[in-house]
Amino acid sequence: MQVRMKFLDRYLTLWIFIAMGLGVLVGNIFPGISDSMDQLSIGTTNIPLAIGLIVMMYPPLAKVNYSLLPLAFKDKKVLSLSLVLNWLVGPILMFILAVIFLRNEPDYMVGLILIGLARCIAMVIVWNDLAGGNREYAALLIALNSIFQVLFYSFFVWLFINVLPAYFGFAEYAVSIKMSEVIKSVLTYLGLPFLAGFLSQRLLTKWKGENWYNRKFIPFISPFTLYALLFTIVLMFSLKGEQIVLLPMQVLKVAIPLLIYFVLMFFISFFINKAMHVDYDRNAAISFTATGNNFELAIAVAIAVFGIHSPQAFVGVIGPLIEVPVLIALVKISLWLKKKY
Repeated sequence: MQVRMKFLDRYLTLWIFIAMGLGVLVGNIFPGISDSMDQLSIGTTNIPLAIGLIVMMYPPLAKVNYSLLPLAFKDKKVLSLSLVLNWLVGPILMFILAVIFLRNEPDYMVGLILIGLARCIAMVIVWNDLAGGNREYAALLIALNSIFQVLFYSFFVWLFINVLPAYFGFAEYAVSIKMSEVIKSVLTYLGLPFLAGFLSQRLLTKWKGENWYNRKFIPFISPFTLYALLFTIVLMFSLKGEQIVLLPMQVLKVAIPLLIYFVLMFFISFFINKAMHVDYDRNAAISFTATGNNFELAIAVAIAVFGIHSPQAFVGVIGPLIEVPVLIALVKISLWLKKKY
């Protein structure tokens, strides 16, 4: 059966570009928007933005079938490969690329590292299905990544941003994140949607049945991730109107290491799995889970810790802009590798 991307997913890159342009337009038409947004804040938390970020995270976490988690611990090979690729190879690779390309721009470097640490829990189902991967294994690995992100994302941020750069002696690196701020933002923007998603999956499937939940409820809530993402982008770029001339070069700076990351991560994952004699359908599930990233979480943490005006948040937005077209190309390469091997 031919699997096709949904209309909203297929043109995600276009919607992001349109949201950027609309944001810049709004910022120029209403130059006082920054002051208006400040009036809707409590402390450093902007209320509309916080609601948007939580809404953005909820649908992917409501899609996760947490009852599959016990199966993950039965297949030791798949579990081990996924954990090594997602929580060792992926973060280290993104860290190395961030250092190589952005070591003189520590704010962008941090933004890129935040993306590398946020492992995929949403779009991977799309890539896996298009590539003919095993859907059950993809769902299982997403459940595993969801739990790991709640438990360990804050620690990884501390390790890869506060500890490792100083250890390797990057003198020009001048960014440090308070662990308490990361934990607070992860609990707010990942913990709350995770709890809501877990309860939704458990309670609604008992009440209305699994078929209704997957065929009615999930399709209804899925677009809200995109709506909230686009709302966040419009708001961010409405505050960047005066910087519009500089934006293309800034996008390019971030796009190059991201492009290299996605391509390298996929081929590293695919051929490690092949060397371990993992069959294609599970290989595709593991490889695309390891290659994709949870840009929603990276954006939420960047905004919560550094603010909506920050370069770190800007980098987070570039993530899906590059990920979607590159992963579509990698799906085609994956299908070609399936025939070849």
